Amino acid sequence: MPSTPEVSVVVPTLARPALVTRAVRSALAQTVTDIEVIVVVDGPDEETGKALAEIGDPRLRVVELPAKGGAPNARNMGVREARARWTALLDDDDEWLPGKLAVQLDVAREASIPSPIVASRLVNKTPRAEFVMPRRLPEPGEPICEYLTLRRGLFHGDGFIQTSTIMAPTELLRRVPFTVGLRRQQELDWTVRATSHPDVDLVIAAEPLVLWHQDEDRPRISLSSPWQAQLEWLRGIRPLITPRAYAAITMSIISSMAAPTRSFRVFRLLLAEARRHGRPSFLDYLTFLQIWLIPPQLRHRIRDRILGRRTDPAARAGSTETGADVRR
Repeated sequence: MPSTPEVSVVVPTLARPALVTRAVRSALAQTVTDIEVIVVVDGPDEETGKALAEIGDPRLRVVELPAKGGAPNARNMGVREARARWTALLDDDDEWLPGKLAVQLDVAREASIPSPIVASRLVNKTPRAEFVMPRRLPEPGEPICEYLTLRRGLFHGDGFIQTSTIMAPTELLRRVPFTVGLRRQQELDWTVRATSHPDVDLVIAAEPLVLWHQDEDRPRISLSSPWQAQLEWLRGIRPLITPRAYAAITMSIISSMAAPTRSFRVFRLLLAEARRHGRPSFLDYLTFLQIWLIPPQLRHRIRDRILGRRTDPAARAGSTETGADVRR
């Protein structure tokens, strides 16, 4: 392996040996071969160590942390170990299509900004449907916080970023680390904070280059975070986002987490929060009401009926058809 690889790949994991080996093999199968793959095991985990040792590729390095610190901390530790100019992030339950890094490196070379965050579309694979997202790319001059949060439909958003799609300068990931302790919206939080720097912007490759496995019968920490913590997070980043984005996050993302409480007090609190610090649109109000009135599983089925279409992900890799997710 060359002394300085072209891309460092960081994969945080814990206690999911079968999933992480699938993810790592998809990284090692990239058409860009001058890479290193750094798997950060988030605490003692003998089974994962054994599974990774069987891969037998010199480009793979395993870093085992002494204690569990969460995925954001594990990513940050992996970035510290990275030796390449570019670092790409990969969650342990996702996969990359073979040309992912090659496409992103081409996009990065053509970028007109010093520190581009290069993301891509992905194939969202749920038990009910498969569809490509985000539905559209950012428009010129569009605030990234609004692109990622504002909706144009009741049951879906148009903009989206997910961890396994992100490739960014290693220096930027060190300058703006992931927020340790944040359990949901880690990508949104990091992207908003990173793009607040004048030398940074987000560019998205049009091709879907990642397979995002949404196995809904598998426990996911990111789906269990209390809404109160997310509201405190939102209040903390308010100076970095527009009033329209603040309202959209409150009435969509945080309300989706709070609605199972069926508490009228919480309903009124979030509505007041959005009105006091944000600028809600008519669609925000409709979204807010349907989130509180329609059970989540029914909303998901409606969303997938509108957007979903089962196809072969490899066949769709060149497609411009897009879909979006409502898990926000």
